[in-house]
Amino acid sequence: MKLDFRKPAVSVPLHLHPQKWSNSSNISTVNQDWQASTWVKLQEPPSAYSHDEALLLCQHSETEWIVWIPEYGEMLLHRNQFDQAC
Repeated sequence: MKLDFRKPAVSVPLHLHPQKWSNSSNISTVNQDWQASTWVKLQEPPSAYSHDEALLLCQHSETEWIVWIPEYGEMLLHRNQFDQAC
């Protein structure tokens, strides 16, 4: 059995560029304590075929998290792009 080490011709983006950023200092999610392995509700799913919830994997910065979205994959999100899931 031979392994194929060629790179694929198509590259898939690792994350979407954040949309609808808010410069407002009174974002309600900033003061909330988030923890890894928590499911959150997305303000806007990354695609029409992906789920509207994401699993927090690890904190990337003070205001950003790396998340996993079913039917999409990993993505970097700003805190104002998600809410605590019920």
